[in-house]
Amino acid sequence: MANRGAYEEHLPAVPAWLNKGDNAWQMTAATLVGLQSMPGLVILYASIVKKKWAVNSAFMALYAFAAVLICWVLLCYRLAFGDELLPFWGKGAVSLGQSYLIKRASIPESTHHYANETIESPMNQPFFPMASLVYFQFTFAAITTILLAGSVLGRMNIKAWMAFVPLWLTFCYTVGAFSLWGGGFLYHWGVIDYSGGYVIHLASGISGFTAAYWVGPRLKTDRERYVPNNILLMLAGAGLLWMGWSGFNGGAPYAANLVSSIAILNTNISAATSLLVWTTLDVFYFGKPSVIGAVQGMITGLACITPGAGVVQSWAAIVYGMLSGSIPWYSMMILHKKSTLLQKVDDTLAVFYTHAVAGLLGGLLTGLFAEPDLCKMILPVTNTKGAFYGGGGSQFAKQLVAALFIIGWNIVSTTIILLVIRILIPLRMPEEQLMIGDDAVHGEEAYALWGDGEKYDATQHGWNNPANVEMLAQPGGARGVTINL
Repeated sequence: MANRGAYEEHLPAVPAWLNKGDNAWQMTAATLVGLQSMPGLVILYASIVKKKWAVNSAFMALYAFAAVLICWVLLCYRLAFGDELLPFWGKGAVSLGQSYLIKRASIPESTHHYANETIESPMNQPFFPMASLVYFQFTFAAITTILLAGSVLGRMNIKAWMAFVPLWLTFCYTVGAFSLWGGGFLYHWGVIDYSGGYVIHLASGISGFTAAYWVGPRLKTDRERYVPNNILLMLAGAGLLWMGWSGFNGGAPYAANLVSSIAILNTNISAATSLLVWTTLDVFYFGKPSVIGAVQGMITGLACITPGAGVVQSWAAIVYGMLSGSIPWYSMMILHKKSTLLQKVDDTLAVFYTHAVAGLLGGLLTGLFAEPDLCKMILPVTNTKGAFYGGGGSQFAKQLVAALFIIGWNIVSTTIILLVIRILIPLRMPEEQLMIGDDAVHGEEAYALWGDGEKYDATQHGWNNPANVEMLAQPGGARGVTINL
């Protein structure tokens, strides 16, 4: 039975500042982003790798999702969105107190001032409680960490990964988030990162590539032939990733408003265009379309539009998609084969190309295509506009400098974290575990093909087994069996 009191005008649970529509959309958007990781990337990772690494790959994503949430509410949310400690970092604190979580959401360092110290843009205060904002931003932190994992699947020591996740979240992710979203120096300088082209995609791609270098490559046999164990299930995971992106970019304005609607439409236009361009290039260059290639094209289209989804026109989203379906494709299929460094680093799922290259591309394109009226609706710095709208090259230059900061910080901090972990825990699995896979690492395998997980043994399950010989001797027992004489 519905509680009629929940719809009364004045209730303790509905303060005057609360907008039920915005709050409902924010929680929905957070759930959509969460579904991208759980189960989206869990399914995608488990199915796109070799069968012997399905369990380990899925577990790396599952563990990261849980570990990030606990670290987020204990310390990291306020490192990223709290009061300023440094121009690129907030003051860490717990985000669990009832009085903190039920008050109106706010980003305290987001008040933007003119040069004369008068207020240009007031503090960002969405019309929903802090609890909704804390959880929404957690889902972004979680998916960034899980995307990074794609670079080191199939050989990183699971214990090293368990230590790496909280350290990388604390010392790497929160710096980018505060600098660009939480009121840090790049935010107030006027850099545009609408929903994470730099904070999420560039950071995960660069850190993933760096981690892949330090962890070392997979076995030679795994690198040479690393086919998916279930392409149809891979498509299911990719579908969850695509559909969840409506919450990813649609929730960034912290309101169910005009910007949210434009962002969702642009997101899907770019993804579709990029997928088609990537597939066309595969057909032209390799003679046939690739399903894996189509998924990669979809992902690059989503990553590329993310930094500008709410501030560019929808025709520009087609341009984003055309470039994100071609430039990352070229970097992966052509440039990779010509570069000794790129071939030396074993980036398992090519996260560097699909996220770092695409995220950087999107951030720079936003410096060209940011539309003034759309920028006015959401950005703190007035008169922000792309170069194609009379902004000169200043916005493009800001986008470039911000990208260099994110790249530099992620390379250095990821390296330090891994070198510290390496003192205590080997970064790479032992050779015997690399040969066997999931059964050696977890004592579990993805598929129980013989009984309840029983392994195939030719002496027990093959035709040499006396029980099978007797079965063949019986009338009708050899149905479907061909005997070569």
